[in-house]
Amino acid sequence: MLKKNEKSNDKKREKEIDKLIKKLTLDEKISMIHGASLFRSGAVERLGIPAVETSDGPMGTRAEFMNDRWIPSGNQDDMVSYLPSNSALASTWNTELAREMGHVLGAEARGRGKDVILAPGINIKRDPLCGRNFEYMSEDPVLTAAFAVPFIQGVQENDVAACVKHFVANVQETDRQMVDERIDDRTLYEIYLPAFKAAVQDAGVYSIMGAYNKINGFHCCENKRLLDEILREEWGFDGVVISDWGGVHKTKEAAECSMDLEMSIFPDFDDYKFANPLKESIEKGEISLDVVDAKVRNLLRMMYRLKMIGAKKDSRKAGAYNLPEHRKAILRTAQESIILLKNDKNTLPLDAKKIKKIVVIGANAATLHSNGGGSAEIKALYEICPLAGLKMYLGGNTKVEYVQGYYVPEKKANGSENWQAASVSEDRDPNLGRAVRDEAHEDENYRRGNEERLAKLEQEKKEVHEKNEKLFAQALEAAKTADAVIFVGGLNHEFDVEGFDRPDMKLPYEQDLLIEALLKVRKDTILTFVGGSPVEMPWREQAQAILWTYYAGMETGNALAKIIFGNVSPSGKLAETFPAKYEDCATAKNGQFGAWDTISLEEGAYFGYRHFDRQRIAPAFCFGHGLSYTEFEYSGLTLKAEKGKNIKLTFTVKNIGKRAGAEIAQVYIAPIAAKENRPDKELKAFAKVELGAGRSGKVCLVLKQKDFACFDEQLHKFITNAGDYEILVAASCEDIRLRGIATLS
Repeated sequence: MLKKNEKSNDKKREKEIDKLIKKLTLDEKISMIHGASLFRSGAVERLGIPAVETSDGPMGTRAEFMNDRWIPSGNQDDMVSYLPSNSALASTWNTELAREMGHVLGAEARGRGKDVILAPGINIKRDPLCGRNFEYMSEDPVLTAAFAVPFIQGVQENDVAACVKHFVANVQETDRQMVDERIDDRTLYEIYLPAFKAAVQDAGVYSIMGAYNKINGFHCCENKRLLDEILREEWGFDGVVISDWGGVHKTKEAAECSMDLEMSIFPDFDDYKFANPLKESIEKGEISLDVVDAKVRNLLRMMYRLKMIGAKKDSRKAGAYNLPEHRKAILRTAQESIILLKNDKNTLPLDAKKIKKIVVIGANAATLHSNGGGSAEIKALYEICPLAGLKMYLGGNTKVEYVQGYYVPEKKANGSENWQAASVSEDRDPNLGRAVRDEAHEDENYRRGNEERLAKLEQEKKEVHEKNEKLFAQALEAAKTADAVIFVGGLNHEFDVEGFDRPDMKLPYEQDLLIEALLKVRKDTILTFVGGSPVEMPWREQAQAILWTYYAGMETGNALAKIIFGNVSPSGKLAETFPAKYEDCATAKNGQFGAWDTISLEEGAYFGYRHFDRQRIAPAFCFGHGLSYTEFEYSGLTLKAEKGKNIKLTFTVKNIGKRAGAEIAQVYIAPIAAKENRPDKELKAFAKVELGAGRSGKVCLVLKQKDFACFDEQLHKFITNAGDYEILVAASCEDIRLRGIATLS
């Protein structure tokens, strides 16, 4: 509830906004609600109303571009801290780090003069082949919401708006602007909406980005059900809705719903749907001026909150970028994000004192990832690759030999234009130099581009095969004489990329063949991977040690070295399921991923761990899995009902090993004799506990009544049924340590 003085301030602010709106001409209002450059809205200098400066993205503030072309400005003052991807962040299961990373991003965006940072990405990971999964957090809505809220709060404490994206269900990149996703209300409310609702009601996010795709027949940026009924009316959102760049297709439909600021990727700014076409429709009486006033009001409200205008304008925070404390926070996050998937025979950690020669094999050991992936790309101040991190850690007394191992085709430069100029397919009028926006042509152009990319990948496979014979031989020979062998493979931003989905879940560049050969020569080879989404691991039974790191930011190499040599005990856990093979996934079975025109999310909630539970399919590595260099024991679960609604649970976690470490205790709810079709179990709470060797820690968590609820489509609300629920305290989705029964009256 707002306090008395807060309500008074809100009333005063709204009166000031009303006065400003009355002073604005129609042309000035129109200028404010569409892009006046690629990342900036129009300003009204006459009234002291500034432009809204926006920037991608989730892994750092993006480089500066020219106002009207996707060409970098070329300055060297826009290098910034490279943050861990959202996938890496969620793997820490540490919400304090979410707040820290949000603060770092917000401070650096404000330091670069930005008003809105287009982050975080919180779409649910429905299928492991989605090209943008590396930008998202988890397959689970509870875990996603738990990270989205502190991240947003961290951003916005810098007087810069977070713009949470993409609202809603941006679950595939194939046909991303036209695909129509058919989703029932229960699935929408239980899976795809909760993190956005938390962003609005718990984090108080100032802006939201509409998604490209359609939901049940209507584009998200023109969808009255989503933007008016759910976002504004049900959730009470009073911030700004910004279109994804090129996400508005129809002037009237977008104008008459709660879409406030239209952005696109082309320089024909006066021809945007919210520019001259909207003005003409208003002057003809086809669209009410009131809809424009509502959009301007939302924008002005955000400006007041950010201290861009109003009495507090002189007290707005300045921000700062590339601070040493930012790098320290990034290193800590990277360390906690690394996941030890397997460690037979205590292969890890290595003892640096016993190693005189180490061989590092794999192209990803020497690859930098910050400058790729789509709108997540940045110009990093620096990026320490795994090879550099290992060399920096070991120093000159240990010989570190690097062997490429497998061939990665060079990425061809595509002229001076940025990839983004071609990412939203539209025909161009050669005489006017502007977009002729015809949906049929857009779709046709995009399909052709996708087919060309797939053909290019197939052609590259032949090139890779020709080069790999020699590289494999070099790697195997080098491995024979080393004290330790570290393989660093995985994916890159040719596969984890905006605009395209992955063709399969396999490691590219014939890495599987090399790994199998390496394990025959050196069964103690440490397999390390950098990537943004799951891969098949057909050799995992033969491997002794497997480490996984998502794109973990500028300190990746340092973090990896500290984990490998035991300075830090790994504590990351999977925020998504790693299937043994793609065919085991729900979407692979129903064929409703990566199709053109229309897909049906017919699996409902049953993807990820919910699907693997229900179908009794064993994944390669389950949701919530991650090992440590120590071991933990759970005991003493007690459940206590509070006021007949909430359930308070307490239990003890003890570090029974000889090293300090951190454990992530997870709490799942499993309905007993449920009246509805409910998942076998669902994550509802978690806690990360840091413990010294031999130390114990007491964990106290509260399960609220809403945690037991499911969505009733007939009543259109969440309901909680009385009955018994099993409370499962676990080290992972499959590793249940404690059980109890809670009875709801």
